[in-house]
Amino acid sequence: SEKHKEGAWTSLFSCSFLSGAQSLGTCGRISMGGSYGGGYGCRIGGFGGGYGGGFGSIGGGVIGGGIGSFGGPVRGGPGFPGGIQPVQVDPTLLRPVHVDIDPQIQQVKCQEKEQIKTLNNQFASFIDKVRFLEQQNKVLSTKWELLQQQGPSGPRKNLDVIFENYIQNLRRRLESLLGQRGQLESELQNMRQYVEEYKTKYEEEINRRTAAENEFVVLKKDVDCAYMTKVELEAKVGALTDEINFLRYTGVGLAAHVDLEVRRQYEQIAQNSRAEAEAWYQSRYEELQNTAGRHGDSLRHTKIEIQELTRNVQRLRAEIENVKKQNHQLQAAIAEAEERGEMALKDARRKLEELECALSKDKEELARLLKEYQELLNIKIALDVEIAMYRKLLEGEENRLCVDNPSNVNVCEYLYTVFSAEWLLAWVS
Repeated sequence: SEKHKEGAWTSLFSCSFLSGAQSLGTCGRISMGGSYGGGYGCRIGGFGGGYGGGFGSIGGGVIGGGIGSFGGPVRGGPGFPGGIQPVQVDPTLLRPVHVDIDPQIQQVKCQEKEQIKTLNNQFASFIDKVRFLEQQNKVLSTKWELLQQQGPSGPRKNLDVIFENYIQNLRRRLESLLGQRGQLESELQNMRQYVEEYKTKYEEEINRRTAAENEFVVLKKDVDCAYMTKVELEAKVGALTDEINFLRYTGVGLAAHVDLEVRRQYEQIAQNSRAEAEAWYQSRYEELQNTAGRHGDSLRHTKIEIQELTRNVQRLRAEIENVKKQNHQLQAAIAEAEERGEMALKDARRKLEELECALSKDKEELARLLKEYQELLNIKIALDVEIAMYRKLLEGEENRLCVDNPSNVNVCEYLYTVFSAEWLLAWVS
């Protein structure tokens, strides 16, 4: 606003000429003490205040006066002889300036600074890594060149041969594993065939046992029939014996030798029949027991062999499962390693892109800051040149006032004041 410009101009004018005031009374020169300032009030042309000057040892008088008539209605009061005029401060300059600023700007700036620091640290670490890798690459290149430059007497290592040998070893191991797998599969097939054969034998033995049991049942039926026949014959023998006894006691008296002969023949027949039946029954029973024992032994041996084959089959299946698990684990490890490698490569590329973007942004920001710094430096140089020029002008004017006639002091001071006021007004506008 107009008042702020007036206050700023007054303060600048007062500070400039207060700092330049010097007491020259002791040397017989003009004592330029006082203040070019004071009350530059609400009017544009009101350059008030007082210029107080005093001569020291020359004349001893006091020239007080004011040049307040230049543009203002108030004239300056009497100056203090040989001293400094009191400084009047515009109260409008003491009022606080209300500037609406977003309170989050400082926080955002701090966050941006932290982000820039973080990016700079990451960029520095990335540069260190790149330098380290370049150094390692140079070291390895140097070693490779030295190994290539060595003569035939020195040790030479051909990496191709080493890798070929390693690949051949891996291939041989793979072929041996494949051969072992084929051998295990063939053994598994043989075991399966053995199991099938023993299953067939077991079924045949079960069928034989069933047939033997059926035959035993049939023989038991025959023995039961023979036993029943024996019982019937014994019953008949008893009946015949009773009948013979009855006839013996009731008959008309047969001859004794006839009875004895018949009885002897009958007993002989009965004894022979009983002996034959018992012998046949005993032989059949022993034969069935022997057959059952043989079949039981064969069945036990078959069960033992089946259990042994079952254990072998389970062991082979467990080994095959272990080999399959190892194969799956190796395949999973290879897939995981490939996936990790791809993810690491993608992450490295992404970080490289981010670093490149951050580097480009930092370069643009640095270029902008350099441009602003160059502009500010040019402005500073121009201001320094103007300040030096006006300082030379003021020093020349002061020297001229010192060497000129004291009668011309008022005119020079008036011109000096007018020139300074016009320059300050032009600078403020």
